[in-house]
Amino acid sequence: MPGINRYFEDEHVETIDPHILKRLLKYLKPFKIKVLIALLLMGIARMAELINPFLIMLAIDRYISAGDLTGLMKISLLYLVFLGISNLSIRYRVLITNKTGHNIIKNLRKDVFNHIQKLSFSFFDSRPAGKIITRVMSNVNTLQDLLQNGVINIVIDIITIFVILIIMLRIHFALSLISLSVTPLLITIVFLLKNKIRISWQNVQKKGSNLNAYIHESITGIRVTQAFVREKENNNIFKELLKIYKKTWMKAVMLTHSVFPLVLIINSFSAILLYFTGFKYLNKGLVTIGALVALSQYIWRFWQPIINLSNFYNQILIANSAAERVFQVLDTKPEITDKPGAFELPEVKGSVEFKNVTFGYGKGIVLKDMSFKINPGETVALVGTTGAGKSTIINLLTRFYDIQKGQILIDGIDIRDVTIESLRKQVRVMIQDTFIFSGTIMDNIRYGNLDASDEEVINAARTVYAHDFIVNFDDKYETEVNERGSRLSTGQRQLISFARILLSDPRILILDEATSSIDTQTEILIQKATDVVLKGRTSIVIAHRLSTIRNADRIFVIDDGRIIETGNHEELLRAKGAYYQLYNAQYGRVV
Repeated sequence: MPGINRYFEDEHVETIDPHILKRLLKYLKPFKIKVLIALLLMGIARMAELINPFLIMLAIDRYISAGDLTGLMKISLLYLVFLGISNLSIRYRVLITNKTGHNIIKNLRKDVFNHIQKLSFSFFDSRPAGKIITRVMSNVNTLQDLLQNGVINIVIDIITIFVILIIMLRIHFALSLISLSVTPLLITIVFLLKNKIRISWQNVQKKGSNLNAYIHESITGIRVTQAFVREKENNNIFKELLKIYKKTWMKAVMLTHSVFPLVLIINSFSAILLYFTGFKYLNKGLVTIGALVALSQYIWRFWQPIINLSNFYNQILIANSAAERVFQVLDTKPEITDKPGAFELPEVKGSVEFKNVTFGYGKGIVLKDMSFKINPGETVALVGTTGAGKSTIINLLTRFYDIQKGQILIDGIDIRDVTIESLRKQVRVMIQDTFIFSGTIMDNIRYGNLDASDEEVINAARTVYAHDFIVNFDDKYETEVNERGSRLSTGQRQLISFARILLSDPRILILDEATSSIDTQTEILIQKATDVVLKGRTSIVIAHRLSTIRNADRIFVIDDGRIIETGNHEELLRAKGAYYQLYNAQYGRVV
């Protein structure tokens, strides 16, 4: 099926970048004090745990063997004190790390989201929205456990291993070496599994991203799906993607969790060696019962951080896979940026000039050495067949894309010399696909001017004749319109979008197919509002419905990236050229 194969394709995955973990650790810096406190609490808890087997050894060898009940009570009480210290330390460490971990992830997610908003349109042109959402949500969430607990645990576990090793060697040197002789076997197993685990989790990230992208597209296009009765086919595609994701995920989980049982098996061998050799030493009087019991407890505590380290290694592999994808987004440079020394665009009169502008998407050329000038306060309409280059002119004027050759000037200032933010504050676009955000009608109209009062919002709505239908809702301007304005008709959405752009009061106003899908009555209302609002403001209007631009000061007829005719409505009709042909094709006769 056309377009479906991309959801089954593998994305390119980079090899492990040695700097990824270093970049992740930078997000810990603002919380270094809390991390150090958590580290201290974890160290106290672990040391308290390590004292208890030594106390058990003393209890057996010194007090139980001697029948000293008082001494046994004292050491038992001491055991409980250290147990309490351990539990309290762990409790407060968890509270600190959980809060810190959430704050770290919040900062990382904010960085990704803020960066995405700065990226150029070309980034979104080549990536499904679902895959971008996966970067912001799922991939960032995957990093939480590593940043929240992993870094602290790894430090304590490494220290714990050396402390236990020292204690064991002090208790009984030979038995300790014998019981730990299987350690090289564990290191070999982990080394053999590490690459397979890393690759398997990279595959999970890829398949999950593909699945999310298809879900997003299916929900966005649900009306088309139902209109063409495609539910069954889409369901089959979804089930196949789900099957692939499940299979990939199960393989990764099986590989990851194979390390833990292998460690347990090796620990069992270690315990067998300890007891088998220990009883021989016990019979010969070379070791005490208490020492043997303590060693058996320490041997488990030795393997526990080993297990933790193997799990931490798995965490690193999983997090590395997710971090690669997060940093791929953060490392994507916006193609449209402020150049060094860019200044704020001063309040403009509204002169717009294209000087020998050439532009193309990719290798194809759309505009070819185009030149024109629009005077302040003038209304210019752009007409032409689909693909002629009308919308491209708008994309270039607002710097959604940058030209390859020539200049675009506003009041004689090259738009590449000013900041993007200051440019777009004075050049507003009402795009063809009117987008209504989830929230209230009031919020949507105020979107372009957050400082506007309720009265100013209502006045803008009145100007475009949206007020009458808004007040018919039960909640009036506080009516929740849902995502994409699903509760509103096409005409109502466009009227609200029109009010939004009018409220922002731009010096240069662009209407891109603004009335393309409106009924005749609504079109008349918008046309009346447009005549008032465009007065004294430079405006560029793109419309296929030529009746909406009859009052334009000038009309540019565009074909194949060039302006082939210029004039007002009557002049172009009298010329009987391209505009005359377009008008006749649309209305069947000249009126």
